[in-house]
Amino acid sequence: MNSNIKSRIPLALATVISLTWVWGASNAFADEQVRSERVKFSDLNVETQEGVQALYGRIHAAAKRVCAESDPVLKAAVGACISKADGNAIAKLNLPQLTAYYKIKTKSRDNTQPLVAAR
Repeated sequence: MNSNIKSRIPLALATVISLTWVWGASNAFADEQVRSERVKFSDLNVETQEGVQALYGRIHAAAKRVCAESDPVLKAAVGACISKADGNAIAKLNLPQLTAYYKIKTKSRDNTQPLVAAR
């Protein structure tokens, strides 16, 4: 029985360390202002495939810039940040062709974003 307790100590310690890291990272983000970037697309014809692709490219590039992180600890969250920023921007624009392109491009891997595009 004593050896069973000893084998659980490393697991418990790892869990505490992980929770401490999550708490510390969430506090670091809480004090930080939300970053954003405006994406202009009045020069694009979003009724064409080329225009939709160009707009998605601009949105995705902006998301990468906004989510860029130099802190090695926070770099792990960059991919999720980019996905969320892309999804939020595309949902906000509510362009059916862009939404369809995004779903194809991401293979609908991001099911947490309720993308609605009906006009």
